[in-house]
Amino acid sequence: MGFDIKPDAILNSCLAGGGELSELFVEKSTGLTVMMDDGKVEKVVAGTDFGAGLRLIHQHKTYYAHTNQVDESGLGPLAKNLSAMAGGAARGLAPFAPVQPGLLTKVQKPPQDVDTARKVDMVRAAEATARSYDPRIRQVAVMYRDLRQDVRVANSLGVDVIDKRVQVVLMVQCVAEQGGLLQTGYEVHGGSVGMEVFDDMGPEEVARTAARRAILMLEADPAPGGAMPVVLHSDAGGTMIHEAVGHGLEADHINENMSVYAGRLNEQVASPLINVVDDGTIMGKRGSLGFDDEGVPSRRNLLIENGVLKAYMQDRLSALKMGVEPSGNGRRESYLHIPVPRMTNTMILPGTHDPDSIISQTPNGLLVKKMGGGQVNPVNGDFVFEVSEGYLIKDGKIGAPVRGATLTGNGPQVLMDIDLVGSDLGFGIGTCGKDGQGAPVADAQPTLRIPNIVVGGQQ
Repeated sequence: MGFDIKPDAILNSCLAGGGELSELFVEKSTGLTVMMDDGKVEKVVAGTDFGAGLRLIHQHKTYYAHTNQVDESGLGPLAKNLSAMAGGAARGLAPFAPVQPGLLTKVQKPPQDVDTARKVDMVRAAEATARSYDPRIRQVAVMYRDLRQDVRVANSLGVDVIDKRVQVVLMVQCVAEQGGLLQTGYEVHGGSVGMEVFDDMGPEEVARTAARRAILMLEADPAPGGAMPVVLHSDAGGTMIHEAVGHGLEADHINENMSVYAGRLNEQVASPLINVVDDGTIMGKRGSLGFDDEGVPSRRNLLIENGVLKAYMQDRLSALKMGVEPSGNGRRESYLHIPVPRMTNTMILPGTHDPDSIISQTPNGLLVKKMGGGQVNPVNGDFVFEVSEGYLIKDGKIGAPVRGATLTGNGPQVLMDIDLVGSDLGFGIGTCGKDGQGAPVADAQPTLRIPNIVVGGQQ
């Protein structure tokens, strides 16, 4: 049952007391996680979860229930309970009509076709490679995960779609130690793909990258502090755009007036060199999908054009409140959660400057090769980010590596200040947390120069 269920009666029952939308979300997810830490395989967990969520939107309020009993006997009582919360006149369903997905995912090597033993061997090989990189590598943690997620979304607006998704991720973290000083190196590789993701970058290469970064930072000098020019390399990934800008463009924050970008459509919010898109249709990227979790086809959304704010990322509820169309950004972690506006693959588009020339045009400053974690306040855009791999720039050339650097600034101000945008583009991947839910995402940026930003380090 579940994927074969006829949704009409359930959706009608849910709307018996009125409302703008009733929605059925059915999910079957099958995955494997392998974790290795300190030379031991700590966890090999495989499992399948199957369930459904039922949602009613009435007067811009959300009522939600979920169950593992995915048939009429399990969903029927939930629908009646939700309809009782509305307490108005019944509303009928729109006729179901075909909807084309924004992306047809192509998986060459489904992870489900690869034995668990082979995946454990991959994790062991990555751990051994990292540990043998340098005797100063003291600790190595490796995590492999794959997930097959099939979802069906049917709603009272005439939508009834199925999306099949596959995710593969490998993460390696290394801790290096010398003379009591500890430094960490981290690398993650994966996407909305199958095992072919390791054809271009195998587990051993992921491990070597993490180990190299840990040793590099161990040997680096402490970063200087103060205001200075900063070049963000395309290899840094799009942490800046994701955290300092992306969350502020999610429409629920706009509706709650909890974003610095609220009420600023068609205003100049960034340098004319800056164009920002959120695109869930890029083949293989971690945030890509055919439909979002509300049955809206994924698409490419232009958010900022030549520095001018053009749009927000919408789910169905936020779009209903604003009187606009949903943008394919309604996402949820699983059937246990309600959808909220979320990013997919968010990026600053490439410009025209040669990336190497950006460094040569910067007499002195900091080159950020890899961003770490950080914190941002979406209300005002203030942020603090760690730099996990950085180098001094001296006389327009890349100099010595430095450790312990942080970037402190304001997202909108940084976007305004950027004066050089490279012609390259580099992606990072992650799992974005919001409202207690995680969602797979990617972010990207070209090489950028910020003429003046506060770098935390040693004075």
